[in-house]
Amino acid sequence: MLIKDFVDKIRHDRKKCVLDIGSGKGGDLLKWKKGNIDYLVCADIAETSVEQCEQRYVEMKERHKRQREKGICFDAEFITADCTRARLKDVYKDPNIQFNIVSCQFAFHYCFESLAQARTMLRNVSECLKPGGFFIGTVPDAYDIMRRLEKASDCSFGNDVYNVTFPSKEQPKLFGAKYDFHLEGVVDCPEFLVYFPLLLKLAEEVDLKLYFHKRFEDYYDDKRESQEGQFLLTKMQALESYPPLYDDKKLMGNDSDYSNAQQKIKDLRDKDEDEPIHVGTLSQSEWEVFSMYCVFAFVKKEK
Repeated sequence: MLIKDFVDKIRHDRKKCVLDIGSGKGGDLLKWKKGNIDYLVCADIAETSVEQCEQRYVEMKERHKRQREKGICFDAEFITADCTRARLKDVYKDPNIQFNIVSCQFAFHYCFESLAQARTMLRNVSECLKPGGFFIGTVPDAYDIMRRLEKASDCSFGNDVYNVTFPSKEQPKLFGAKYDFHLEGVVDCPEFLVYFPLLLKLAEEVDLKLYFHKRFEDYYDDKRESQEGQFLLTKMQALESYPPLYDDKKLMGNDSDYSNAQQKIKDLRDKDEDEPIHVGTLSQSEWEVFSMYCVFAFVKKEK
């Protein structure tokens, strides 16, 4: 939804170019295609992921042509680089390229390993971003994580879906505040807290001004209430149906995890007792993961 929101803001621009930092295996390719962009640069530190991303793009473009889908399918280039250490402008096919959007989803926090890495990352973000262009991202919410750590009996907290472990409960450093994050079905990896007021100061150094910053649960609530947001969440299969639509489909969590959905159904049944009701929801365990993140957008200052 974050990507769609900002693609909509540039829809009248003549040529729409996007830089996707930490693009991984290409999970957002379809979103960029639906946004009718003209050019995409994907950059990631993992060579295998970049190769898989490029392959997915080739297959998507071939399918677009084969099925004679409407519109054009954007052109793209793929870069293997540590965006926290290397200057991307030096490896673009066109070093004078100007981006309308730079996106970094669930990867920006790795640059907070050190001040030098954070500055290199932000330079890569801003250097080829057009004045008036947007930098959008999703990062773990350091404030929320520290609140959870303070409530924990030891240096670890989580549930059956995720787990976070810190080396100690000492006040974290501004850079290199490392913790281990485990998510069910995902490779474990060390991550770093992003102290947002510090990010604001570093962003100012490269002419980036805060456009908005929200905890994910607040952003989610805003979108969920709109008709378009409900449609997108359903289409993305971001929400689980409660109760399950089919008898042979099991819930992702325990029945006790769905108290909010149960109350919502009760409220709806009070209005219409005869209609079978299903609501889109997340289990409590899943919600605890989602609510640990925040979304943000910066805008490049006009010269």
